Amino acid sequence: MSISLRLSRGGSKKRPYYKVVVANSRAPRDGKYLEQVGTYNPLLAKDDENRVRLIEDRVKYWLGVGAQPTDRVARMLDKAGIKERAATNNPQKGEPGEKAKDRAEEKAAKLAEAEEAKKAAEEAANAPAEEVAAEEPAAEEAPAAEEVAAEAPAEEAAASEEQAEG
Repeated sequence: MSISLRLSRGGSKKRPYYKVVVANSRAPRDGKYLEQVGTYNPLLAKDDENRVRLIEDRVKYWLGVGAQPTDRVARMLDKAGIKERAATNNPQKGEPGEKAKDRAEEKAAKLAEAEEAKKAAEEAANAPAEEVAAEEPAAEEAPAAEEVAAEAPAEEAAASEEQAEG
């Protein structure tokens, strides 16, 4: 049988009130307990002395016998100076989960696409005449460049034939 120091809930709906009890760890939360060693009223202000009341000598006795406090009760005992607990460190506490990261990436990608589309639309609206004028000379230059490229291999082939004969 393992013994635990834990909270047992009382009070009405939306008005919680807890007893700090020593109970068998297998007993129901609000069920049978061995001894009540304190109270906890979360509705009171954090600096109120009646928020957490503990019977220190009984708590120390049960801890000495081997009772294990739950996380919440361990915090209360640490604050009261009865039993120290190691501070927990969770470096990933404020970090979003995987799905949230995926959603953020998708949203950023959609925003980037929208920005590009908006810029393209603005450019098309601002200078339609310039684009038409710029496209015509480019169309004329491309065939000329192809003709020059076609003549160059022919000249190289003629030069290589002369070398082969000579």
